[in-house]
Amino acid sequence: MPTLYVTSSGVPHPIGPIVSHDGVNFSLFSANATAVELLLFEAHDSLAPFQTIALDPMANKTFHFWHVFVQGLAAGAHFAWRIDGPVDPQGGQPFDHQKVLIDPYSRGNTDALWDRAAACRAGDNIATSMRSVVIDSGDYDWEGDRPLNRPMEETIIYEMHARGFTQSSSSGVRHPGTFAGIIEKIPYLRSLGITAVELLPVFDFDEKAVLHTVNGKPLINYWGYSTVSFFAPQPWYCVSPESGSHLREFRDMVKALHRAGIEVILDVVFNHTDEGDEHGPTFAFRGIDNRTYYILAPNAPQYYMNYSGTGNTFNCNHPIAQKLIVECLRYWVREGHVDGFRFDEGSILARGEDGNPLPHPPVVWQIELDDDLANTKMIAEAWDAAGLYQIGHFPGDRWAEWNGRYRDDIRRFVRGDGGMIGAVATRLAGSSDLYQNHGQLPINSINFINCHDGFTLNDLVSYNSKHNDANGENNNDGVNDNTSWNCGSEGDTADVSIDALRQRQIRNFATILMLSRGVPMFAAGDEVRRTQQGNNNPYCQDNEVNWFDWILVDRNAGLLRFWQRLILFRKHHPALQSRQFYTGNGDVSWHGTQLNAPAWTDPGARQLALTIAPDLHIMLNMESGSATFQLPAGHWSVAFDTADPDNQAAVNGVTYPVQGHSIAVLSKTG
Repeated sequence: MPTLYVTSSGVPHPIGPIVSHDGVNFSLFSANATAVELLLFEAHDSLAPFQTIALDPMANKTFHFWHVFVQGLAAGAHFAWRIDGPVDPQGGQPFDHQKVLIDPYSRGNTDALWDRAAACRAGDNIATSMRSVVIDSGDYDWEGDRPLNRPMEETIIYEMHARGFTQSSSSGVRHPGTFAGIIEKIPYLRSLGITAVELLPVFDFDEKAVLHTVNGKPLINYWGYSTVSFFAPQPWYCVSPESGSHLREFRDMVKALHRAGIEVILDVVFNHTDEGDEHGPTFAFRGIDNRTYYILAPNAPQYYMNYSGTGNTFNCNHPIAQKLIVECLRYWVREGHVDGFRFDEGSILARGEDGNPLPHPPVVWQIELDDDLANTKMIAEAWDAAGLYQIGHFPGDRWAEWNGRYRDDIRRFVRGDGGMIGAVATRLAGSSDLYQNHGQLPINSINFINCHDGFTLNDLVSYNSKHNDANGENNNDGVNDNTSWNCGSEGDTADVSIDALRQRQIRNFATILMLSRGVPMFAAGDEVRRTQQGNNNPYCQDNEVNWFDWILVDRNAGLLRFWQRLILFRKHHPALQSRQFYTGNGDVSWHGTQLNAPAWTDPGARQLALTIAPDLHIMLNMESGSATFQLPAGHWSVAFDTADPDNQAAVNGVTYPVQGHSIAVLSKTG
């Protein structure tokens, strides 16, 4: 039995477990608690605490902050809380003094004993609860590393899952599925040419949650879009989390990526937590102060407003929740050297405490104006599950947004829909219709064709319909309208001509993406034809459906080279990376198959060309048959032809033939 620790009153700020040279200060906010206990455990899997510290409301409470200093306690200690208060579920206060809770500000947690079902029931769950770990954030040698602060216009984002990128045995890494595994694959990322990785959620989530069982196999929360703890890295992605290595292993990855010139953007989920609705588990926020942390139904506060589509909605603009969000972002920038954040269902950040959208949401504006975050990239998914759609409405030039209009318009055009050339021109030019009137710029637009949520790029050209039966929801999950085209056959095919068309369509999408003003983003594996077998919502598939198959790198080496060349081409042409919109005063001109004659008003038009000063000419033909395009004066050579990817010949004559469903990019040589 360890020696019992001596305690003193402690201080209310900062919140969370804070290590000093002579002990640890703990502080917790609860406006409605009547009693608080701190539990100390000898190890991460101890079934009972060796010391329980009852906080005296007269000595250990300031305003609504409960605090205590534990003298001599050091990093690596395991702890949890118990909170008592009004047992009034009908009034939105479901306190349970027996429930064991992790700390919302914990820098690490362990779940060796975790039983989700026990956390869903009232009463004691001490033998099956998670534990928080005391972590000393100051104990790390960054070796001079800092966030890279790459200009937004130079950014090329690669969205990937921290586990799925290396979990396959084909990856050949020493520690598959971990931050350490990513480090081993940095040479591949450098060779691809991307400038930033955007990691699907790496904040602690419950990877043990069984969502469905299909053919006797449990399906779990693989993507991670249900946060358990906002300050703690996911233990699943660590080699030895039981020793409190969470933050060190994450930092090792960031430092290694920075050395390679690659920024780290985190996909963060502040719109809800994994506690779900009234039937979900209680592991932190609900048990600490339910009325503070969640938006409750106004006339029935035992229920949660579900703007997130996942059972609850985090009360982002309550002062305490707002404080947690902003301090969390600051923490990951200061202590994790993170370069940016992408906010899942970011429009929920604009909802007030009553759930209604605010004209000047405090948390959004505090992030925008915060000095500590001034050089940090902020990217919003500018919609939520309740239909709030806010493309072009996030303030300032720091907030960028996933541009769903870009995705939809480019998909339709490349599929072969007529009458899209005006929309495509607008997307190529930076989406001025969405941003310019708000005083924003092309860099506010994150351009993407697809992402983790939906078909892979290969599947976008291989399936007309989703095939989600493996998810155990009778193919009812995932969106039905994918704006996809299977090129003539559903799924895998032995038809050489269909496969050739699919490869050309992938090259078309990649080419448009890299030639558009704005910030390009694509999903890991798109460059080598990663497939999910037509599953457009594999959130629960911890298997080959989601894992990066490294065999594809060799199998589709030609396509990979095409992506590498495209990315390098974008980097070498400043006009493609400009922060500004085209003015039309000599910097861009638009054409059809004939110069200066774009078919803006033709509802069947599928051909567009543009000349970008001083040296690029681009021709897009999404008709099924070939077309001859007139060329501007000058000497031209082929930079890219998606119908003939190895062609880099000089152009003879004043016209150029572009094959059906193809794009040709010419560079001026004189």
